Amino acid sequence: MAELIVPGDAVVLDGPVAGDPLRLLSPLTRALGREGPAVVVRTSGSTGRAKRTVLTRDALAASSMATAVRTGGVGQWLLALPVHYVAGVQVLVRSLYAGTDPVVLDPAARFTPEAFAAAAEELEDPVRYTSLVPTQLQRILEPASGVRNGDAVSALKSFSAILLGGSAAPPRLLAAARAADVRVVSTYGMSETCGGCVYDGVPLDGVTVHVAAADDAPRPGGRGGPGPGRIWLGGDVVAAGYAGDPEQTARHFRETAGTRWYRTDDLGELSADGVLTVHGRVDDVVNTGGVKVAAGLVTAALTEHPAVRQALVLGVPDAEWGQAVGAAVVAAPGTDRRRLRAELEEQVRARHGAAAVPRRWAWPDELPLLPTGKPDRAAVGRLLG
Repeated sequence: MAELIVPGDAVVLDGPVAGDPLRLLSPLTRALGREGPAVVVRTSGSTGRAKRTVLTRDALAASSMATAVRTGGVGQWLLALPVHYVAGVQVLVRSLYAGTDPVVLDPAARFTPEAFAAAAEELEDPVRYTSLVPTQLQRILEPASGVRNGDAVSALKSFSAILLGGSAAPPRLLAAARAADVRVVSTYGMSETCGGCVYDGVPLDGVTVHVAAADDAPRPGGRGGPGPGRIWLGGDVVAAGYAGDPEQTARHFRETAGTRWYRTDDLGELSADGVLTVHGRVDDVVNTGGVKVAAGLVTAALTEHPAVRQALVLGVPDAEWGQAVGAAVVAAPGTDRRRLRAELEEQVRARHGAAAVPRRWAWPDELPLLPTGKPDRAAVGRLLG
């Protein structure tokens, strides 16, 4: 596959942007005013080497239009995420297409409920949107102190939609959002699909989900099964490929009968009515004593417990078993951890068998995170080591 050519006026986001993120609006306007590659976003590289994803003008436009259709219209955006990641730069792109001025929450400061409330107060349009990661939402709705900031909760309620992505949100957090009348939309996607392209399990208009049990690429007239299997995402939102890496581009991107597809590294399944459930990464399997355990399914079982605020399950080296299942769990304030551990062990055993029960436990106050808001798997591994 030929190497991608990135025009000199494309907006290349290779790392944190110094200064005011709004200074990117002018170069973004120029790049979006012509055909071809417009933005290059470096992936986090949390589970492998970083890649430079090339997003075209047409892919970004398709993503923005589909988001506006699904959320009910265009409005003003609050930028609360780093602009050098896809969810952050998309706030600026959507603002440009909407013709509205985004408001920026200080990117150099730690996210706090007070800062969020103050930034939301600057919004002038009654139709307003923002993108958050679960940890940010949790700091407002489930603060470690147990006492919510009323201004921040009121600010959340003022948004027409809050796009929540980066990692899976615990069911408890989503329930808290519903109870507080906060309009949260759980999103699934990645840099290679211009960010979230599946909202609350349902693909955006123009996006197709294919689940391949045998890792088969989508083909004309072919249909994926319900799964579980590898997730492929197709449609106009799919990136052109990776800059400077034709081998990885050929591995992950395909075009079939006019549809461009991205081969994800995630496992999922489709319900009878086409709702996608994501189970975790294809390679996120713990081989413990010869038994293969899907870490994502164990994480999901843990987060179903009402006393679990966050959880992440990993395989850790073990002299006896080769690998052991390890779990880092953030418990609700005041929880008896010994009792909670016993309940979680029984819950996992009943759901997935004895081999899936974590043998190593860590109880951090919060999961360590990457700048994207995703859990820092390397740091969690050290906690469990």
